[in-house]
Amino acid sequence: MTNPDDKAKPSSITYADSGVDIDAGNALVEAIKPAVRSTRRPGSDTEIGGFGGLFDLKASGYLDPILVAATDGVGTKLKVAIETGKHDGVGIDLVAMCVNDLIVQGAEPLFFLDYLATGKLDVAASKTVIEGIAEGCRQANCALIGGETAEMPGMYQSGDYDLAGFAVGAAERGHLLPTDDLASGDVLLGLASSGLHSNGFSLVRKIVENAGLEFGDDAPFEPGRTIGEALLEPTRIYVRSLLHAIRETNAVKALAHITGGGFTENIPRILPDDLGAVINLDAISPPPIFGWLAANGVAETEMLRTFNCGIGMVVVVSQEHAAAVHDILTSEGEQVCRFGTLSKRAGEAVLYEGNLAS
Repeated sequence: MTNPDDKAKPSSITYADSGVDIDAGNALVEAIKPAVRSTRRPGSDTEIGGFGGLFDLKASGYLDPILVAATDGVGTKLKVAIETGKHDGVGIDLVAMCVNDLIVQGAEPLFFLDYLATGKLDVAASKTVIEGIAEGCRQANCALIGGETAEMPGMYQSGDYDLAGFAVGAAERGHLLPTDDLASGDVLLGLASSGLHSNGFSLVRKIVENAGLEFGDDAPFEPGRTIGEALLEPTRIYVRSLLHAIRETNAVKALAHITGGGFTENIPRILPDDLGAVINLDAISPPPIFGWLAANGVAETEMLRTFNCGIGMVVVVSQEHAAAVHDILTSEGEQVCRFGTLSKRAGEAVLYEGNLAS
């Protein structure tokens, strides 16, 4: 008779056997420390690796601050990065989508945290992504004070990963945007986008597929680059130029970050119920990618409610101060166009005149 106690014990099993490599995670933390250090600013000089990131609000110079927080991701633009193996720009996108949302409320970005989730950790690719996050933080002058890398086998396909970002900023009490004096006749200034930014990529990928193209093919709308390279152009970060304009002129009344939803959905978010926007589409010069999308079946109404159409940020100022704000933004390297006004609302919150250039 067999003694139950004589049965062979199961062999030892480790976390690595289940698909999670703790050593790879530790290697990544060490590899990204120089990039993280490069984002230090007043209020933050700590190393990553603790249980929480630290920030000294007093050291940042604020007297009576209101904190403003934002969170976002990069969406299916990540699919393009994964399929092309080009990961250096999506970290900038991640920061941009968060800090551009902070500046529209008049808040200076102070610190940032990231979350990267994957099925199997690729240290080299993840390091490239996080170095891009650090570059975005440097552009926005905000500190990367921590983050999380989650290896979750079974949740993601091989090579896939997802990103989320979290940004916190501050503004002195009484200096938040929008102001309460928006009025009919105020001017809309548009700041040029760098391309698609990080919105509408599910539609864009469908159009590329329908056109029988691949991301490695030459871009029909941008000679000298592949489709993947052109689509992965990082989102423009407007923080430094807008902070300068806000602080120098004290004349910026409102800002709108043009993300998913385009002009149609985003501009009304900053307007009182009695005001609408009238936009002159003839004043906008969209990058060629937008004309290509339109030529491949995206109707103008869909373009205007899905993409930024060449304008990544809208600035609302009075007629009196429009020239001064325009000049400061131009001096900061922005391409600025005057493309609309506010008026008494009669029907739709956003009305369009003219047509988008093809």
